[in-house]
Amino acid sequence: MELTPQEIQLFRHNGFVKLPTQLPMDRVEALKAAALKDMAEVVEPVARQNGRIIRISAIWERGGIFRETITCDEILNPLESILGPNIEFVLNRHNHIYLRDAGSTHSLDLHRDVRHWSRTIATVLVYLEDTNLENGCTRVVPGSHHLPAFASLKDEEIQQIAANQAIPLPMPAGGLLAIDSMIIHSAGVNRTDRTRMSITLGYHSTDELSLDENPRKVLVRGERPYRGNDKPRE
Repeated sequence: MELTPQEIQLFRHNGFVKLPTQLPMDRVEALKAAALKDMAEVVEPVARQNGRIIRISAIWERGGIFRETITCDEILNPLESILGPNIEFVLNRHNHIYLRDAGSTHSLDLHRDVRHWSRTIATVLVYLEDTNLENGCTRVVPGSHHLPAFASLKDEEIQQIAANQAIPLPMPAGGLLAIDSMIIHSAGVNRTDRTRMSITLGYHSTDELSLDENPRKVLVRGERPYRGNDKPRE
């Protein structure tokens, strides 16, 4: 399913859009089972907090259901409306699954994932469990991707404005949220005795000015056309 012109405009203007597609629940359960298995077996790379695993990384490299999801039509079809027909998956930004509980503190501060609009990526958050105000749904500051590229969130005035304008985005299990990675956002605090599991994925349009294949990106749709003006005329 493609995005409508109105949904594309919302993404450009607000910096985020809820994709009209969802993952089927059998895939959601398979993803959760595979992630929990890798956590239980400590399949590296992992990240820990207070001795417990809170994140598994390099999920593309793990293959199987993870790679199938990264390349699935439910994500790439609407994403093509934003990025065009030639899409790369980024291996060295995001590419992980978080398991957040009441003790999780990572990414609770408002932040940006990238520093400059010319290097931004389309981030897709895949929710494997219902997220709401109680268990710490994602918070975003609408339109904040338009702030100056190097606006520092260490600036108290910017931090206060961002905190006042942040809104929560509850999402169902299987729901997909696309954000411009320049947007100011954060995870919320999980105030329940349950977990909140989600996948974070990053996508680029292919670089039409580079002839070199970047080992930190993998082509997941289309091709890598070169359109530099030093290309021989046909």
